[in-house]
Amino acid sequence: MSGMPGERVHRLRHSVEVAAPAGAVFALLADAARRPLYSPHVVHVERLDFDGVRERVRVWESAGGRIRSSLLVRVQHPHERRIEFALVGRGAPVESMSGEWTAEEGPGGRCVVTVRHEFTVAGDRDDVAAGEGLITGYNARAELESLRRIAESRAGVDELVLSFEESLRVYGPGELLYGFLYRAADWPGLLPHMRRLELTESSPGVQILDYDVQLPEADGAVRTEGAVRLCFPHAGRIVFKQTVPSGPVAAHAGEWSVLPDEHGVRVIAHHTVLLDEAAVRAALPASGRSATGTVSPSVLELARRRVRQAIGRTSLAILELAGQHAELSVRTSSVRTLPRREEATAGSLP
Repeated sequence: MSGMPGERVHRLRHSVEVAAPAGAVFALLADAARRPLYSPHVVHVERLDFDGVRERVRVWESAGGRIRSSLLVRVQHPHERRIEFALVGRGAPVESMSGEWTAEEGPGGRCVVTVRHEFTVAGDRDDVAAGEGLITGYNARAELESLRRIAESRAGVDELVLSFEESLRVYGPGELLYGFLYRAADWPGLLPHMRRLELTESSPGVQILDYDVQLPEADGAVRTEGAVRLCFPHAGRIVFKQTVPSGPVAAHAGEWSVLPDEHGVRVIAHHTVLLDEAAVRAALPASGRSATGTVSPSVLELARRRVRQAIGRTSLAILELAGQHAELSVRTSSVRTLPRREEATAGSLP
């Protein structure tokens, strides 16, 4: 990468050794849609186009305590296990940013994963460059460590990831449904498990949530959690990522969506969860642990089922409240008499 004449190019390099084949790690890196699961700082990724080699994605990420959005171009070189990337139109204070990911085969089925960054800053200011270097370096190290942990899991990534959705048919305006989902600060007092919720909208459509939930599956214990939500009102979507995962959950991201059709409105809660294999193993009694520390398929399936039930129960309760809010608002406004809402449905995605 080259900057403007007179600009200094700042370079960073971070690596980690992984006890897994380079091909397996490259497959993780190539799957941009799953990046929020293994990148602690990445909130959401939307692919704009992809021709099999070159792709454009919109990335929302946490950087220095704020959420920023970037357009990212990635070019994959599978035979070299290398991915080039460059940010498009970032603007001040970071004028340009590019780099590459590589997964290099090592002895004994191990590999070395490296990420390189090159960037320039507006005005070539040392303080701005130092700040961006700290943020980029912190995020790179966290992402590499997360990749290492996932790639080295004995269960395999596909066994640790589960995706599912809850849906509800509502006979009421989609705007009211979306409004209820958007105003999460109103949820305490309406949801029995929600003890406290503080919402900060750092910029239009970007919400930071800090909340306490009471967990019936944990003998009524109260746990503090957090999330980042990105709101797209014109599309009827709110995407989110949990920022304080705990227990057997290593990462949790998803989306609320409101879909009007000729029969009314369908509101959906979609979830994608990455299980923490080490946490699942640690929760086993000593008698249930194997000598190698491997988690059996039956134990992993039980953990998947429990996480699915706990998250599904909570999201379905929110959907039902949203539906009641929309239908009641219509009834009390005497716009029309609405038929009874259908039963809620829950199902796993293929």
